[in-house]
Amino acid sequence: MTAPLAGLRLIEFSRFLPGAYPGWIAGDMGADVIRVENPRELAKHARMFEQDDDPATARLRRARPSYWRNRRSIVIDPGHPAAQAVLHALVGSADILVEDYRPGVMAAMGLGYEALAKVNPRLIYCSMSFAGQTGPLHGRAGHDPAALALAGALSRLNGTATPTLPGVQVADVLAGSHAAIAMLVALQQRAQTGKGTQVDIAMTDAALPLIAVALGRSAPDAIPPVDGRWHPKGGVWRCADDRWLCTTDMEPRYWQRFCAAVDRPDYAARQFDSDAHPAIHDDLAALFRTRPRDAWLDLLAAADTQAMPLLTPAEALRHPHARARGMHVTLPVGDGAVEQIGTPFHIAGIDPPAHRAAGLPGAERSDILTELGLDVAAQQALADAGVFTGDRSTR
Repeated sequence: MTAPLAGLRLIEFSRFLPGAYPGWIAGDMGADVIRVENPRELAKHARMFEQDDDPATARLRRARPSYWRNRRSIVIDPGHPAAQAVLHALVGSADILVEDYRPGVMAAMGLGYEALAKVNPRLIYCSMSFAGQTGPLHGRAGHDPAALALAGALSRLNGTATPTLPGVQVADVLAGSHAAIAMLVALQQRAQTGKGTQVDIAMTDAALPLIAVALGRSAPDAIPPVDGRWHPKGGVWRCADDRWLCTTDMEPRYWQRFCAAVDRPDYAARQFDSDAHPAIHDDLAALFRTRPRDAWLDLLAAADTQAMPLLTPAEALRHPHARARGMHVTLPVGDGAVEQIGTPFHIAGIDPPAHRAAGLPGAERSDILTELGLDVAAQQALADAGVFTGDRSTR
């Protein structure tokens, strides 16, 4: 079966996860995704992450992220004057452009929405940034935790009165997911109007839905602060073998099942008795320390409660459920292999995609340029001008 996005071309000027996410989804669904990589950004990343690898290690490191797969790469300095014709040709062939530079940077290189809409009026131009293209903070830079802080989510994320930096990229994934949704909405809009548009995705906007439940229960000024006190809506419990499990039996019928399963039936009627909660928590914490985790999980599963093991990333990726859902992917890379996350949704009638790991930067440059009509001599002229290395000394 033809992949649902086959025939769609997405050009990507992205450097980090939020900007990579739409291309990840599009590439998994069959789109031709071309990543335009800035040599200066590549050099910066190498310094930031102390990358000085032998070729085999570099190939594996490059291939490991799930969100860079199913792409072709061209390394080109987007600000180089000699690059403009190549980039305009790419844009002219594209349906979507995704960029994650600070507002104004792409425009300063002659690659802003207004300029490229003249090259391709049907272009959907997806701009991803920390705080968006408008508003008093639109020019600010920031990464995931700062977006969570501004969105009111970091103050509540770890469930205690003392906020900490999360160990996962929450705002990045949310911004990328919203960008993928908006991208598909914009494609539908283009089908109706025949014209492209600009999509404005802010990490701070995308993180605000994290407080939607709290806002749905109270007026903004009445939302109680997170104080870390335990409530029978759930818990994280350390077991006898020093492994952990999580329970979320907040609905009364599940709480009753939980209490019966752990031989504390009298706790069922005290679910909303806040004065009793500290003693109940301490008793349950001691109780869970009396058996290993799997013994508790077996008991709670038999009672049909909401209990799950607290898994490490490796355990989660390789869990039988993740494998059965196609969420564990192994891709060959040279003499080795990388483990990745599968496509995070399933649509009936669409075959699972055949993934390919990302190659080294610029691996597909010659093929891409040839498709654009540049012969060997023209490609060599660009190389001599420093377009592919960021060397502008020949200007």
